[in-house]
Amino acid sequence: MLVNAPRVCALMLAVSLASLFPGFARAQIAVSANDGKSSLNDGKPEVPATVAPDNVFVIDLNQTPPKVIGEVQVPTSAVGPPMSVAVSRDESFALVTGAMKIDPADPKKAVPDNKLSVIDIKAKPPAVVATHEAGAGASGVAISPAGNLVLVANRAEGTVSVFKAEGKTLTPAGKIDFGAPASGPSAVAFTPDGKMALVTRDGDHKVSVLSVDGDKVEYTKRDVGAGLRPYGLSMSPKGDVAIVADLGLNNGNGDTDTVSVIDVKAKPPRTIDTVSVGPTPEGMKLSPDGQYLALAVMNGSNKAKASPIYNDGGILKVFSLKDKKLTPVAEAGVGHWCQGVAFSKDNKKILVQCMVENEIQVFDFDGKALKRSGAIKATGPAGIGVAER
Repeated sequence: MLVNAPRVCALMLAVSLASLFPGFARAQIAVSANDGKSSLNDGKPEVPATVAPDNVFVIDLNQTPPKVIGEVQVPTSAVGPPMSVAVSRDESFALVTGAMKIDPADPKKAVPDNKLSVIDIKAKPPAVVATHEAGAGASGVAISPAGNLVLVANRAEGTVSVFKAEGKTLTPAGKIDFGAPASGPSAVAFTPDGKMALVTRDGDHKVSVLSVDGDKVEYTKRDVGAGLRPYGLSMSPKGDVAIVADLGLNNGNGDTDTVSVIDVKAKPPRTIDTVSVGPTPEGMKLSPDGQYLALAVMNGSNKAKASPIYNDGGILKVFSLKDKKLTPVAEAGVGHWCQGVAFSKDNKKILVQCMVENEIQVFDFDGKALKRSGAIKATGPAGIGVAER
């Protein structure tokens, strides 16, 4: 047998570094954006009597249970999809949007905001290094695979902001305008090759296709039909499909709602399957290897207790994704009004943000079943992100 000496040396070095520095070979963090100005009072969203500062947690997913290792105050919001956090591939910085702020004229109300914060998550403690203006209702945010572009969906403005990026330095580079603020651009995601991006529009029930060429982003005028109010969005790392969470009518009216599977390789991209999942799916994420979808279904947990469609808790559902088809695998009960979902890179941990409980619930997943294994206390956990692989 021939031995490749340079390769052996490289492997020995990697093993040595991993033994000396346990986080070297398998570091992974999650970033949770926590909204201290949003609460749910018997099914009615409102500004709480005591407002806590919005903040961001940096969470070490390597520890069992996962542990908060850093915190910084950053404007954010539970309004909009929980795709309001993007983490750079090297885990050196995170981007967090702030869709709402306290109304300066009335502290009991919230009004649209446009903030995009750049956070150095390697700093100890983490630090905001820049704040930019996107558009009104700045919501879903995504970093291109090459790291040269950032897109922000502006839900109250009907636009997508484009930023050129060089590391942590962002430069505004225009907007994509869908023509009406009521279109409600919500979440955005790049394909792994960086040549396309999708934008969900819950206001007019469309998923828009953007073309990407270098640092040039254009609306192709191609809109994909998904379900009612396409909202959450997750792109497969394999680059074959995107999954869209369809909120349905009135943020849940008791009907079972859906997720839609979009074939992004098709020319043009199109919806190829729709799966019933329960009332009001919002938080969702495909696993790093693209084998599983984790989905937080509100299940009426965000309704008034007297409502005939109220349920005392949401549902975490996991589906397998194979040959572009979703198949149910496991489910478990979660808290109320749950938001973002995140996988660890080995698929073995799933985090779910639950607003009413003020905690990030942690589940172990073995490919067949879910087991609750802990929780992280957080005031208003509203959006979460991990580095794309």
